[in-house]
Amino acid sequence: MKNTLEARNITKRYGDFTALNHVNIAVPKGSVYGLLGPNGAGKTSLIRIINQITMPDGGEILLNGEPLEPKHIAQIGYMPEERGLYKSMKVGEQCIYLAMLKGLTKAEAKAKLEYWFDRLGMQGWWNKKLQELSKGMAQKVQFIVTVMHEPDLLIFDEPFSGFDPVNANLIKDEILKLRDQGATIIFSTHRMESVEEMCDHIALINKSNVVLSGKLNDVKQQFRNREYAVSLITPNNDQAMAAIPSMYNAMQIDLAGLDNTLDFKIKLPEEVSISQSLNDLTKLGELTHYSEMIPSVNDIFIKTVKQDG
Repeated sequence: MKNTLEARNITKRYGDFTALNHVNIAVPKGSVYGLLGPNGAGKTSLIRIINQITMPDGGEILLNGEPLEPKHIAQIGYMPEERGLYKSMKVGEQCIYLAMLKGLTKAEAKAKLEYWFDRLGMQGWWNKKLQELSKGMAQKVQFIVTVMHEPDLLIFDEPFSGFDPVNANLIKDEILKLRDQGATIIFSTHRMESVEEMCDHIALINKSNVVLSGKLNDVKQQFRNREYAVSLITPNNDQAMAAIPSMYNAMQIDLAGLDNTLDFKIKLPEEVSISQSLNDLTKLGELTHYSEMIPSVNDIFIKTVKQDG
């Protein structure tokens, strides 16, 4: 699989502080790549280097196999967390101006804008000033400015900030459609549920270093720990809980949507098979639920950052 973007041994220092320490990432073409990390980990420094806002102190960035140069700016769309639109300028004029900076003609820009204004329900906004719009409406304008020149690489930094759930879902769907049409997406967010829904690959940066990276499914496989959620219907829940063999390290939990059951999780020792555990558990009552508890991205994020401590 070809990579749209590669960061090779990127180092960035601000005085005595190292913001990025020999960072390597490879973003496959046509993927959504989650760039994750706590505040201050180095994500923003890397994004600014990719956008040539700042330069690295060491290493190189490749875009479609070529060393990154000023000419590549037109191939990148960047939606920063801190939005950068002109508040007193009319929406339509502003969008055309910014599109022309990205290499579109005025006619091309108008055609693209008509398409996106219609698609996102923004008819009638053309002559409004940005300061007249709500934060969510302004976010839509910023999104259009980011994508309308159809760049190879799109970078979204907290793209759902300011959106209500309906519009957040709308933008999520549009980002996934852009991926399906061939765009490559770098997606930075603290909303781990969005990472679960959207990302094909992830990299976790902590304290200036990449501490975890790979396909999302492969990363989750690495963190499987043989934990299972179980529900039983029993004559006496307290007695059943006490009778679970100690090797399972059983702990009661709440499973949403299941009522009048004894809900708990177990951890299977390596030497115990699933069939053996099922045999042990069905002796305690009627088994109504048994499923592996695959770690969430949020669980993986917290565990990795704590271990890197």
